[in-house]
Amino acid sequence: MDTIGVVVNPIAGMGGRVGLKGTDGKLADARRLGAEPRAPDRALEALTALSQRRPDLTVYAAAGEMGADQARAAGYDPEVVYTPADESEGDATTAEDTRGAVEEFLERGVDLVFFVGGDGTAVDVAEVLTAAEDGDGDGTDAETDGRTPMLGVPAGVKVYSSVFGVSPTEAGRIAAEFERVESREVNDIDEAAYREGEVRAELKAVVPVPVAEQLQASKQLASGSVDSLARGFAREVEPGTTYVFGPGSTVGAIESELGIDASPLGVDVWRAESDEGTDADDKHGTLLARDASESGILDVLEEPVVIVVSPIGGQGFVFGRGNHQISPAVIDRARDVEIVASNEKLDGLDSLRVDTDDDRIDDSLRGWRKVRTGRFTTRLVKIV
Repeated sequence: MDTIGVVVNPIAGMGGRVGLKGTDGKLADARRLGAEPRAPDRALEALTALSQRRPDLTVYAAAGEMGADQARAAGYDPEVVYTPADESEGDATTAEDTRGAVEEFLERGVDLVFFVGGDGTAVDVAEVLTAAEDGDGDGTDAETDGRTPMLGVPAGVKVYSSVFGVSPTEAGRIAAEFERVESREVNDIDEAAYREGEVRAELKAVVPVPVAEQLQASKQLASGSVDSLARGFAREVEPGTTYVFGPGSTVGAIESELGIDASPLGVDVWRAESDEGTDADDKHGTLLARDASESGILDVLEEPVVIVVSPIGGQGFVFGRGNHQISPAVIDRARDVEIVASNEKLDGLDSLRVDTDDDRIDDSLRGWRKVRTGRFTTRLVKIV
């Protein structure tokens, strides 16, 4: 590889910690709630890892925070080939800007489109690559037809496609070292339905992506029965303990067992009350916050705190995908992190992962962890 095109979606991921579950059409709301950009920092991390291995690359980039700024900070002298129509809006770039930048990269024959964002950005990039294939290619297999490959740096709230590195640093390493490509899926979900608690995933494209072990898999929606797990966990909740329940159906089954009016894809905070004098299976508590943002969680935490999360099926991420509200600051307040999953979900995973934007927190979470799989059963799984 000699040339690379870099495009960053500066607003990707801004809706995560403030509980918006995405930023599409919600930028003003995210800013009002105090959201801060995370994509530029993750872009710099990825490009720094790339430049350490391939400082000789010719880099084409979109202007400003859409790529050129981070490329310069990483040590490159990028050629700016695309400028948003209204730079005065700062990070308020659009999908059309992403597509316009990728079109310019293809005009210059780049060897890789290196993008920073989430699934929505991946769709924008893939649509341009697919349109170019339809116009110039013969529709043969992605591994042999010479199509321009793409590789994502995970920065969005939704990162369910299999075209991303597992972390910004790994994405940079993959871009520097890959030797061949393979066909992988670009998926996206309906954000409006997602905010209402429903996951509607749709295959948007199949594109060439560098072959590497440190690419994440696509999210799997089916995870197996968790009824026994939910009953066992609910029976053992500790009076006086505050539980931070992460998103997803597995954790949702526990909340349902406890009688909590849960937000299916949000984060809820619940404090268990004393069950003295009641049946052991009859648990009581107070819902302190429903579908909470990071600040909403921190405002109601009362120690001791236990965080309850389930890994994403097919990917294994415990933190950093779809639950950004459970931030490093929240994790720091926790006495324990309880990981729960069905055996079926774990059977599809080699390991678990974390990507919290905080190296100290990530390192503290890594290692062998017990994962509750049933009423009385656990499995040891390593967080890498």
